[in-house]
Amino acid sequence: MKLILFLAAFIGLMVLIQWRASAHEARAEAQNPPAGEFVEVEGTRVHYRVMGSGPDLILLHGASGNMEDFTMGFADRLKDRYRVILFDRPGLGWTERPEGHGGFWRNREETPKDQAALLQKAADVIGVKNPIVLGHSFGGIVALAWGLARPEQTAAVVLVSAVAEPWPGELGWTYTVNGSLLGGALFVPMITAFVPEPYIIDSIESVFEPQTAPEGYAEHLGVGLTLRRHSLRANAQQVNALRPHVVEMKKQYGGLTLPIEAVHGDADTIVPLNVHARVLMEDVPNGALKVLPGEGHMPQHTAPEEVIAAIDRAAARAGLR
Repeated sequence: MKLILFLAAFIGLMVLIQWRASAHEARAEAQNPPAGEFVEVEGTRVHYRVMGSGPDLILLHGASGNMEDFTMGFADRLKDRYRVILFDRPGLGWTERPEGHGGFWRNREETPKDQAALLQKAADVIGVKNPIVLGHSFGGIVALAWGLARPEQTAAVVLVSAVAEPWPGELGWTYTVNGSLLGGALFVPMITAFVPEPYIIDSIESVFEPQTAPEGYAEHLGVGLTLRRHSLRANAQQVNALRPHVVEMKKQYGGLTLPIEAVHGDADTIVPLNVHARVLMEDVPNGALKVLPGEGHMPQHTAPEEVIAAIDRAAARAGLR
């Protein structure tokens, strides 16, 4: 009898959690509708936005984010001389995951190569030619995968606080749990249903340290989209399984001869300078590194002029300006 009561209570709790998670997701999607357009690539809808005119410049956001990370003033400063193309990466924002990925019963991640291939096909459909590809944080390793896959059709790569090299040690336990089958089924819905707002604000501030997040950043980004169950799973699976793919990509960096401009803060504790950008400069034949003293992980917000200058240098080196 006790076992029956326990099982009934457990099932009831799970139903409550899923219902509350669904309600939070519906509210987040209503408050943060798609700001761009969609293109379908082999059955997968990709969300993109185009701004301005000039040489093509693709912006790829980092983990737990979406394209709106670049629309809080940054992209507007570029659209007078570049055609800026923003993408949501797979599973994040409004871009879908490819068939066979996603769901707590499917823990196959989208590798950097997978993501680059999907977004390249979307870029082809909307007429992108010889782009500069900028990647921030996780987006940086996707930008490098883009260049490796299409070295003759990519003008340059710009890396902003970017993941680029294998790192020592383990990732946080939340990635391991959320990226697992059991964690995706049980723990992820609890986050969606019950994560408190102060925790969200603290998490954002920790990413910006030692600087602070711009006022209204959480609302502009639409953090509720990141907290949807499928987005939490996608992000955790992609990050948790990333390192082996970086190890393999590193072996190919010597052949990546296109211009690479890296911008990295020496106070970045999320993606440390000495583990990633400094090491990458020894691996690529045509790289240049701009170190930002005292800057953390989000220079596109806290030092945007430095990131824009790197884009302009990349364009000049590629013969686009």
